[in-house]
Amino acid sequence: MEKYNVGVIGGTGMVGQRFISLIEHHPWFELKVIAASANSAGKTYEQAARARWAIETPFPEKYKDIVVKDATADCEEIAASVDFVFCAVDMKKEEILALEERYAKLECPVISNNSANRWTPDVPMVIPEVNPEHIAVIDAQRKRLGTKRGFIAVKSNCSIMSYVPALTPLREFGIQDVLVCTYQAISGAGKTFETWPEMVDNVIPYIGGEEEKSEREPLKVWGTVADGVIKTAPGPHFTAQCIRVPVSNGHLACVFVRFANKPTKEQILERWQNYSGGTKGLDLPSAPKQFLHYFTEDNRPQTKLDRGLEGGMAVSTGRLREDSQYDWKFVGLSHNTLLGAAGGGVELAELLCAKGYIDHK
Repeated sequence: MEKYNVGVIGGTGMVGQRFISLIEHHPWFELKVIAASANSAGKTYEQAARARWAIETPFPEKYKDIVVKDATADCEEIAASVDFVFCAVDMKKEEILALEERYAKLECPVISNNSANRWTPDVPMVIPEVNPEHIAVIDAQRKRLGTKRGFIAVKSNCSIMSYVPALTPLREFGIQDVLVCTYQAISGAGKTFETWPEMVDNVIPYIGGEEEKSEREPLKVWGTVADGVIKTAPGPHFTAQCIRVPVSNGHLACVFVRFANKPTKEQILERWQNYSGGTKGLDLPSAPKQFLHYFTEDNRPQTKLDRGLEGGMAVSTGRLREDSQYDWKFVGLSHNTLLGAAGGGVELAELLCAKGYIDHK
């Protein structure tokens, strides 16, 4: 097949690096443009990023001589030269809103890892296995923007990937209340132990804005498309505590759930085992063969052992047991910069291509 020409906006940061490393050998996508701040513009990618390379995947030598563009000043040139862009910039919210809309109005679809547009009513926030039907709202968004090709689609926050996918196939039992405590890796802050030595042998019981996102975003993901917007689900009730722990990658969640119709353990395990989600039959290159994995061992899933399951694109669960105050409790685990960020963004782009929302220029 003819490959899609792709740009990465914010290509020098940790998530941008993930995007670039995933595109390097992607069967559908070809990297044509890397853009970043004015400080990096004009440098080769090697000059701009090798010294700050922060992920375990080796620096992509094939892109070392690409000259980095200015994400803002060069947006017309960038939009004209690619079929779509991934966006992972480190800017103020208002600046991100303006930048992403600017690319969209230049008829360049934007697949964003940023939080700025997650609550724009006609911007779909999609986990491909959970709510692929939300991409239908793009038609209404294009009418608002006055575009034919351009639109914005976003990834959810990385924290909810460790529990919302596991809860999704259980919604038929009437989920009423969810309490979740997440234990989140330092890469979620774009850091390594070298750049954040204060995290060694330390736990920080606060991550700014994370608890609000963890409580609100599931309701948009579980919402419905109506009247040209995403209408959030009326429930269940979520309450969350989000904690930073001394782990390089991987967000782990301890989840407590109350149901209107309490399922049996066998019913829960069967739903997890057989859940295929919304990507079945599409043959998306990044989609895991088995999205939800259950570990029967008492000491699994473990962050270090299991975060890379299915290339970091699967969700691990374990320790399912009855609770004295809620109905059931379990542990969930996801890779925060793969499934929870760049990998999930790449799979979302694959879904949009497969469904005809992104075409070749």
